[in-house]
Amino acid sequence: MAKAVFLDRDGVLNQALVRDGKPYPPETPEELHIYAEAAPALARLKAAGFLLIVVTNQPDVGRGTQSRQTIDAMEALVRAALPLDDVLVCCHDDRDRCVCRKPKPGMLLEAADRYGVDLAESFMVGDRWRDIDAGANAGVRTILIDRRWQERGPEHAPDFRAGGIAEAADLILAVSRVP
Repeated sequence: MAKAVFLDRDGVLNQALVRDGKPYPPETPEELHIYAEAAPALARLKAAGFLLIVVTNQPDVGRGTQSRQTIDAMEALVRAALPLDDVLVCCHDDRDRCVCRKPKPGMLLEAADRYGVDLAESFMVGDRWRDIDAGANAGVRTILIDRRWQERGPEHAPDFRAGGIAEAADLILAVSRVP
């Protein structure tokens, strides 16, 4: 079975826009700025045999404040810059009660089924409580990139904490059974 690193997008791979201590996604492709450390960190994980799968909530589409075309344009930029295997997007709001919106594990479970992923050997890297709880709910180890957002913490304590994606990659490689 394959092993994977599930990755949130905003705040993990690219800079989130911060207002009043809370993170928000970029509103346009021009506002999307990928962290310089992301490409080399993901290349190391890819070389170690991990599938790299982005799982991102983008509820502004469901709320009608952002278009799917804008999300698709940003996804294209992220895919062009990083060695990703797939990108799964949930465009629902909490009121939709879908199974894909984090903290529910739907996107992780869908990708695990699609790619034959061994969840016990996999990781979720995120910067918000929803990411950590989704990972815990899916049965993967979790890494919180602690950006100190002014919001509630996860219900499940993260397995690890990191300062950024490069440090998260170091942790994954250190604790994984990499051939």
